[in-house]
Amino acid sequence: MGILEVQNVNKRFGGLQALDDVNLNVEENTVHAIIGPNGAGKSTLLNCFVGRLTPDTGTVMFDGQSLIGRKPHEINQMGVSRVFQTPEIFTDLTILENVMIPSFAKRDGAFKLSPFAAVKAESAIRDHAEDMLGQVGMLEKRHMVASAMSRGDKRRLEMAMCLAQSPKLLLLDEPTAGMARADTNATIDLLKQIADSRPITFVVIEHDMHVVFSLADRISVLAQGHVIVEDHPSNIKGNPKVREAYLGDAHE
Repeated sequence: MGILEVQNVNKRFGGLQALDDVNLNVEENTVHAIIGPNGAGKSTLLNCFVGRLTPDTGTVMFDGQSLIGRKPHEINQMGVSRVFQTPEIFTDLTILENVMIPSFAKRDGAFKLSPFAAVKAESAIRDHAEDMLGQVGMLEKRHMVASAMSRGDKRRLEMAMCLAQSPKLLLLDEPTAGMARADTNATIDLLKQIADSRPITFVVIEHDMHVVFSLADRISVLAQGHVIVEDHPSNIKGNPKVREAYLGDAHE
């Protein structure tokens, strides 16, 4: 059994069958990539994982618990975080303040503490945030206002914000979209570092095959809302079903 299990999931929007009997198994502490052409159902599937959409039929299980019918914040509290295609950060705050926010939001009763206890709690949260920034190589930039950051740094910041919540599962939606090759390679290195340093599972939706084959332990290929192949990366490139549906330019 995997940490994320999808069984017979269907989702229709009017006359469009967006997901067609999708089955998926993501093993714990691995990087699982989901690829496919535009309109294949990748984003719809991801939205079913985080509570933004509810499948018409089928089951989605995370760590032995059903995600069906749960709100996004409930799924987040279960240990699922998501990095969006366009980084969602607070541009008027500093980098450090951005990373502190998830910890404040997660802590129950934060504003019911005594002033002394609140100061101690904030200090612990600040230390934790600085540790997360250190892990993504941004500690020295912690006092910079987020609006002044490059796209690559914004992506690193969003990852630090997710890591501050200690997720079991991190969903990455096009994590290198719009990046120059140098920033893309830096993001690949960062994700490898995170995967090697903590118990965490990644699900990555990505069009850049250089990223996919550099990171993935296993790949699921979607076409017309259906998983046509799920296999090890070494078996994906030459699969005739994949080549017929979609693969793009794969770079070693």
